[in-house]
Amino acid sequence: MNALIMNCSPVKDGATAAIVDKVTANLQQRYEVKKSCINDFNINFCIGCRSCHQTAICRQSDDTEKVMDLFEWAHVIVLVSPSYWADIPGQFKVFIDRCTPWCNTHNPHATISKGKKGYSIALRTGPSIGECHGIIQTIEHFYGHLEIESKASLALCGIEFRKDVLSRENEIDKFCEII
Repeated sequence: MNALIMNCSPVKDGATAAIVDKVTANLQQRYEVKKSCINDFNINFCIGCRSCHQTAICRQSDDTEKVMDLFEWAHVIVLVSPSYWADIPGQFKVFIDRCTPWCNTHNPHATISKGKKGYSIALRTGPSIGECHGIIQTIEHFYGHLEIESKASLALCGIEFRKDVLSRENEIDKFCEII
C-alpha cells in the first residue's frame, strides 16, 4: 500500500516538515511512502472561469496534475498544515481551489480512484485548539469533495519551530499507529 505525506506549508524545513518527517519515518515501516511539499509545485490561482464545470479539465497549465497523480498513486493521504493567520497557508488554498475539476459538486468532474483514506494534522504556535480544528475541517471538506474518506486527525498547539516537535513525538507516534 502507498502513503502520501504532504507538507502543506511553503516552508520546507520548519516545524511542519519535521512532523512530515516523523510521520514518514513511522509509516515507512508499513507503507511505500512518498512525501512532498506544496512549495515543490508551481500551482496557478484559479481564475474562476468555470470551464472545468463543463469539461472536468482546467484551461490552465501548471503542476496541479502532478499533485493529483500523487493522490492517485496513494491509498493513504496525510495532509499536514500549519496555521497562517488562523487558516491554511495560501499556497495550500490555491491548490485546493485548483482541484475544482475533481470536485464532486458538478458533473462532469475528474476523479481519482475510490477507497482512499485521508488523515489530517494541524499545528499552530498558540494555545487555541479551535484554530487547529478549523484547519482540520478545511482539509476534511477538501477530502469530501474528492471522495477521500476522512479517517482521523491530530491537532497540535504550541509548535512554532522544529525543536518544538520533539516534545510531541509520542502524540505523533500514537496517531501514526491508527494510520
